[in-house]
Amino acid sequence: MAAERLRDLSQPIDVSLLDATVAAFYGTGSKEERAHADQILRDLQNNPDMWLQVVHILQQTKSLNTKFFALQVLEGVIKYRWNALPVEQRDGMKNYISEVIVQLSSNEASFRAERLYVNKLNIILVQILKHDWPARWRSFIPDLVAAAKTSETICENCMAILKLLSEEVFDFSRGEMTQQKIKELKQSLNSEFELIHELCLYVLSASQRTELVRATLSTLHAFLSWIPLGYIFESTLLETLLKFFPVPSYRNLTLQCLTEVAALNFGDYYDVQYVKMYNIFMVQLQTILPPTTNIPEAYAHGTNEEQAFIQNLALFFTSFYKFHIRVLENAQENISALLMGLEYLVNISYVDDTEVFKVCLDYWNSLVLELFDTHHNMDNPAVTANMMGLQVPLLSGMADGLGAQLLQRRQIYAGTMSKLRMLMICRMAKPEEVLIVEDENGNIVRETMKDNDVLVQYKIMRETLIYLSHLDHEDTEKQMLKKLSKQLSGEDWTWNNLNTLCWAIGSISGSMMEDQENRFLVMVIRDLLNLCEITKGKDNKAVIASNIMYVVGQYPRFLRAHWKFLKTVVNKLFEFMHETHPGVQDMACDTFLKIVQKCKRKFVTVQVGENEPFVSELLSALATTVADLEPHQIHTFYESVGHMIQAEPDPHKRDEYLQRLMELPNQKWGEIIGQARQSVDFLKDQDVIRTVLNILQTNTSVASSLGTYFLTQISLIFLDMLNVYRMYSELISNSIAEGGPFASKTSYVKLLRSVKRETLKLIETFLDKAEDQPQIGKQFVPPMMDPVLGDYARNLPDARESEVLSLFATIINKYKGAMIEDVPRIFEAVFQCTLEMITKNFEDYPEHRLKFFSLLRAIATHCFPALIRLSSQQLKLVMDSIIWAFRHTERNIAETGLNLLLEMLKNFQASEFCNQFYRTYFLTIEQEIFAVLTDTFHKPGFKLHVLVLQHLFCLVKYLPCYNCFDLYQLNNIVDVSFSGRKWLVE
Repeated sequence: MAAERLRDLSQPIDVSLLDATVAAFYGTGSKEERAHADQILRDLQNNPDMWLQVVHILQQTKSLNTKFFALQVLEGVIKYRWNALPVEQRDGMKNYISEVIVQLSSNEASFRAERLYVNKLNIILVQILKHDWPARWRSFIPDLVAAAKTSETICENCMAILKLLSEEVFDFSRGEMTQQKIKELKQSLNSEFELIHELCLYVLSASQRTELVRATLSTLHAFLSWIPLGYIFESTLLETLLKFFPVPSYRNLTLQCLTEVAALNFGDYYDVQYVKMYNIFMVQLQTILPPTTNIPEAYAHGTNEEQAFIQNLALFFTSFYKFHIRVLENAQENISALLMGLEYLVNISYVDDTEVFKVCLDYWNSLVLELFDTHHNMDNPAVTANMMGLQVPLLSGMADGLGAQLLQRRQIYAGTMSKLRMLMICRMAKPEEVLIVEDENGNIVRETMKDNDVLVQYKIMRETLIYLSHLDHEDTEKQMLKKLSKQLSGEDWTWNNLNTLCWAIGSISGSMMEDQENRFLVMVIRDLLNLCEITKGKDNKAVIASNIMYVVGQYPRFLRAHWKFLKTVVNKLFEFMHETHPGVQDMACDTFLKIVQKCKRKFVTVQVGENEPFVSELLSALATTVADLEPHQIHTFYESVGHMIQAEPDPHKRDEYLQRLMELPNQKWGEIIGQARQSVDFLKDQDVIRTVLNILQTNTSVASSLGTYFLTQISLIFLDMLNVYRMYSELISNSIAEGGPFASKTSYVKLLRSVKRETLKLIETFLDKAEDQPQIGKQFVPPMMDPVLGDYARNLPDARESEVLSLFATIINKYKGAMIEDVPRIFEAVFQCTLEMITKNFEDYPEHRLKFFSLLRAIATHCFPALIRLSSQQLKLVMDSIIWAFRHTERNIAETGLNLLLEMLKNFQASEFCNQFYRTYFLTIEQEIFAVLTDTFHKPGFKLHVLVLQHLFCLVKYLPCYNCFDLYQLNNIVDVSFSGRKWLVE
């Protein structure tokens, strides 16, 4: 009954009943009560007349939550229906909101008590402004400024409204308003900014009220990035800001304003003002933060405000230097202030805060790159002059003067660059994260983190340090060796310090001349070996050993030039492979792989003083070398040896090495297959399944490094592998059929599926890495049709492996048109059954989704004639699946679907079936694209949506008239005289 009374909006709403409903929604009652209240509130929100009750609710209720609910309803109307409302209703609501804001903000007590409510009202007012200002509310800015002068609290709130308006127009307008509307609002703000500027300066010069001054500074901060420059540099604004900088309560806001000014870059017209601002700022800063301050320590123990000040200081310096450092360089009297600022920035860079360091690092990288480029191009004065912004006619005598200028510039920064080298060495990020994780079957697998923040940071730091090294090799070497000597003396010894130092040493590989690099590396390795000798404790020795191996692995040029040293390093790694200390074996296997990838030819040629190639020696002792390694480490080792064998040019030797390498796994495989032929039940034992999985993983590792040359090995096990695949597939199907969907979660079924997936992965890896030889495809694809494709079609959905889809996508991408005859078989096996799995919702079988559409794209790209041969029903299935793909909210699936659609459209346009295809699908595609184009969930695909529509519109424009007539008939239009363009408009 109560719910019906609330829903009846033909009379004023019962506000006390609404208060109770809102309270029930936010309260701690039962789940049912909250659900019931939620449903009532949703119904009210969706009622188009509910907004007419807003004023009544706001006047009657005392509940803040109810007020917020009413304003939420109003916000929806303003956003989507405002321009459709009668003028009287719009003006009435606008005036009411303005009056309530003025009423609440004119009194200090009510303004503080109702602050949240006033803030929400401000937002509502700005939403109205986005529609009505300037065209329907020209007097808004003058009215606001006039109101601000009547009371300090009203003025404070006016500042908040102005800040909101600036943010809405300049920061958050993208996607909310049309470009024309944004342009109109920006022009209006610019043209009326004089009033706002006067108000701000008046407040800053006259007010003693802290809250008002802070609000004004905050508003200025929002405006400074876009206002006409004259308001900043040709008024007292900068001078006023610099007066507020030393005051603690205004310091951070003022610094943010100064940072906005520093980030402006409109030529050299205001250079004098920038220099003056910088010099005054530096004098004040030395009082606030003396140059002798230990900034990292001060930051660590500082308050939130103090930490924010350091962060803002980093932003100010980096913004100013990025655009105006040249101005300071050019006058001798400014050099000391410039160097002091850079000193501050170096010290801030040591602060233990990732975001602060990122800000500093980005600037250091750009500065060092600029210095390196000018240094590097000294031989080409024209390029250098252009980079330095010099507008000079480069006559023959100018080059010497320019060279002197460059040397002088390098000398200015020499001290800073030296300190910067030490900073990069001390804070070097970790190069590449290799995680050892456990998969769903309890197997240890390796995952390389390729895109994390630390790796991105390492790449920037490495680039910066390489440029620093080029600028002064000797200082780089001196800094690193000095840091290393402190490790030896124990003065600076910690694991972290040694790690960062060795990562830094490794990062500059190749930046020195070969002789200098050789000498430097010998000294580094000597010192590290001494450190390992004098340091006690197994953990400490393990850390030092891993760092030695990391550094050595980073200098392949040195290793290639010194065979005996290379051999010693590799043999040392083999020793580490027997060391059971945590992490040492992984480090040894990783370093071995890295070294082999960069020096593989050295291992297959007979070196001076050797009787045979190293790879042959290694294979003879293979069983002993890998005896203590875990399975995932053995796979890495086998991959490494695969790289060696791949470098062998003699086919006979290569096959012999491969046969010796695979002897152990092949022997075990032969035993298992032999036992299975006697009794198939032997393959059902879990230990046997694990062994089979391990053998397949070893084969995959070798296939990934050997490519085409793996052919002899895979041919040996291929048919037996498919038989095992078929048998395990039947076991999985039976288990799921008997135990239901939960059976697929048991460890036994998971283990069986791992074998199936690894089989598919091995075949895919080999075919992908193998050179484009059609006979390989003919040899391996036909035998897979029934065991793999047939199995996929016959299986229950939960037992289907998504890797089947990616395998056949790889095959089609590899062998292209040669696969046309096989497409109908692939289509028959995977399309219908996979679509049934993935079109029930957008969540189930996520791996199958992307791989299915990748397969479809491969077919459309390389085997398009096969699609033309499909029956109309099958083609409809293809088009439905593409539409389903681009409807998807998962970005990569939607983009795959859109790219696929574009390829299909282009292919059909060039085919003889063009008319028939567009007769059937043109309008459907157009409607579906418009549906996703207007859906905010599909924003990322906008560019592709437009490309599809462009294709369709161009098609209509150039279609012959009779083709357009076919399209008109679909819409029951029979006027044959229509042109294609007119039809499109209709």
